[in-house]
Amino acid sequence: MSTIFSRIINKDLPGFIIHEDDFNIAFLDISPISYGHTLVVPKKEVDLIFDLNESSYSNLFLFAKKISFSIKKAVKCKRIGIAVVGLEVPHAHIHLVPLNKISDINFSKQRLKIDNLELEKIRQLIKSKL
Repeated sequence: MSTIFSRIINKDLPGFIIHEDDFNIAFLDISPISYGHTLVVPKKEVDLIFDLNESSYSNLFLFAKKISFSIKKAVKCKRIGIAVVGLEVPHAHIHLVPLNKISDINFSKQRLKIDNLELEKIRQLIKSKL
């Protein structure tokens, strides 16, 4: 069975997609821990990030770097944090989280509730900074 990320990649489910190439995709987390929280996902469905081959792994992190610059330009924050957790969805992915303080990257805190209209505004803003 495909993961929810594969279903977004295949356009079977909607997603607030910021950017994609042949190998990777970036889209907003719909239950973010901070405003602008973005997921960067390889299109090939692999559960564990360290199971990606070297080329895919490097490509994913270079793609994430590009996206992080766009988020930083679009969202008021001190820096962009990066996390690989992998417990919620069995598909390798990187969290890019705008940070102003260390607690902004606490995954056990209550998630933000952002409606689809606002998510679309965030998506367009980040996308415009690519």
